Amino acid sequence: MPSFDVVSEVDLQEVDNAVNQASKEIGTRYDFKGSKSELSRDDKVIKILADDDYKLEQVIDVLKTKLVKRKVDPGYLEYGKVEPASGAMVRQEITIKEGVETELAKKIVKAIKTAKLKVQAAIQGEQVRVTGKKRDDLQEAIALIKEQKFEQPLQYTNFRD
Repeated sequence: MPSFDVVSEVDLQEVDNAVNQASKEIGTRYDFKGSKSELSRDDKVIKILADDDYKLEQVIDVLKTKLVKRKVDPGYLEYGKVEPASGAMVRQEITIKEGVETELAKKIVKAIKTAKLKVQAAIQGEQVRVTGKKRDDLQEAIALIKEQKFEQPLQYTNFRD
């Protein structure tokens, strides 16, 4: 039976490259001269330390630019609260969202069911498996999910005929 999976995966190597490039640019830019701003990544968390809120926004802007150049959607980023750090600095943690969370998976399944397509959708861990009798029905389901514009970037993998 034809099927495909709806997943949300990010290439962490590309994220790492973008963080490194952004860190280099912050070190060389004139408006960051004398600033103690820094950027680092531990697993799925990007940590930003900056002098003030304005510099923090600038660092995030540089990071987003580098991510887009590396073809990583900034929609994967979930911004944490801005916290004060020692030495009158500010800190923010950005979490990289991976996998289709249960809430989003339920929205996807509901959208497919309300469209009354001839496919079945089932939540399997951090992905949604969509099965149907015809390849065309699956392609309609993919088009429907793309139209919905969910808050997290989605990929369609494991397409089997």
